[in-house]
Parts: sequence; C-alpha cells; structure tokens
Amino acid sequence: MNPKIFQIKLFFTSTPTLLKSIADIRKDYSKSTLEIGSINKDPILQFGLWFDEAQASQVSEPNALTLSTVSENGRPSARIVLLKGVESGKFIFYTNYQSAKGKELEQNPACALTFFWPELERQVRIEGFASRTDITSSEKYFQSRPRESQVGAWASPQSAIISGREILESRVDEIRKKFEGVEKLPKPNQWGGFEVDPVQIEFWQGRPNRLHDRIAFLKVDGKWQAHRLAP
Repeated sequence: MNPKIFQIKLFFTSTPTLLKSIADIRKDYSKSTLEIGSINKDPILQFGLWFDEAQASQVSEPNALTLSTVSENGRPSARIVLLKGVESGKFIFYTNYQSAKGKELEQNPACALTFFWPELERQVRIEGFASRTDITSSEKYFQSRPRESQVGAWASPQSAIISGREILESRVDEIRKKFEGVEKLPKPNQWGGFEVDPVQIEFWQGRPNRLHDRIAFLKVDGKWQAHRLAP
C-alpha cells in the first residue's frame, strides 16, 4: 500500500471526533438584506459602496481576494492576491508575469475574483477577462511599494522550484548590493499588473436558514442587467 494513502486513511479513521466537529460547524446570517430595488444599478459603484463599508467595519485586509485561473490543460487553480485599484470599471492587481498565475492568464485570460467579508456576512464574485496593465502604470505602482518589497520582487523567481530559502536570501543580498544608492528601483521586466474586465458580478448577502440574497449583474451588449438568483 502507498504509505501516503495509508497515512491519510489512518488520520481520518483515528479522528472521528474531529470530523464530527467539522460537520457541525455552522453559522446563521442575519446582519443585513439585499434587494434589487435598493442596490446601485452600476455594479462597479455598488462594489465601491460595499468595499467602503468593509473598510469602515475594519475587515481584516478587505482588498484580499481569491484569484481563480485555469491552466492550458484545463486544471483550475486559486490563490489569494490583493486588489490594488478599480479603474475604468476594471479590477487591478500586480504579480510576477512568470508566476503560475501570470502564465495561466497569458494562456487563458478568463478568470474569477472572489471577495469574502465575514464580518459583514458578504461575498462578491466577479468573472471576467484579464489583460496586462500598461507599463507606465505598473512602473508607477512598483516604485510606490516599500523598498524591501521591490527588492523581493527582483529576488524571487515566483512559482519556480528552489532548493531552499537560502537561495532567496542570497538573491536578496545580491539585489540590495546591486541597487545600493539607487533611490528608486526600476521595475523588473517580469513584474507588472493585470486588469480584469468583468462580464458578471454577483453580490451575496448572508441571510437566515441559508436563504441568502444573491443579486447578479450580467453585461449584455455593454450594459449591465441585474437578476436575483436563488440561494
């Protein structure tokens, strides 16, 4: 028997109490409601309203989102990134273009963004298509970052297999020496922004008994249409 499979089976068969406690986790939502009649007709503006409320409510990292992509062989992948702006109706984040997500978005620009603000019992799901931001915008944001974050961007071959952390630490030392005395580090060629042009945006408000409010906006011929979805 494969030892890894045996270990997994042993874990689950030896911890029935843990599994039962996971199944019993539940929360009833009752903080707010969501109606088509009261929601902003422009989902970008509605997102802005909810985002402002998330900030005012001191949600931990309200700009954290799950970015979902699909590889060239059809395998989905997801990770957390940080929203860095909403401009001209597009959602912007930055990354290493040579990372797994960067390569996947180049091969297949279709992606999804998911925000979850548990303190407000809210979720926002966005589906759209990603494209690179212009170089000027990427350079401007890169040089606005803390210097050590800039150094890290130069040092890390993001998503590549490395033999140990010492590789990164050595690279950081090299980059620090290379740019010693340089006020603003230049942006690495492999680093920059993506902007996601949405085609669907769904607002989810938790409600009692799992009968949640879901209002979805679909872009049809360049115009947004709102629909209520069953929970």
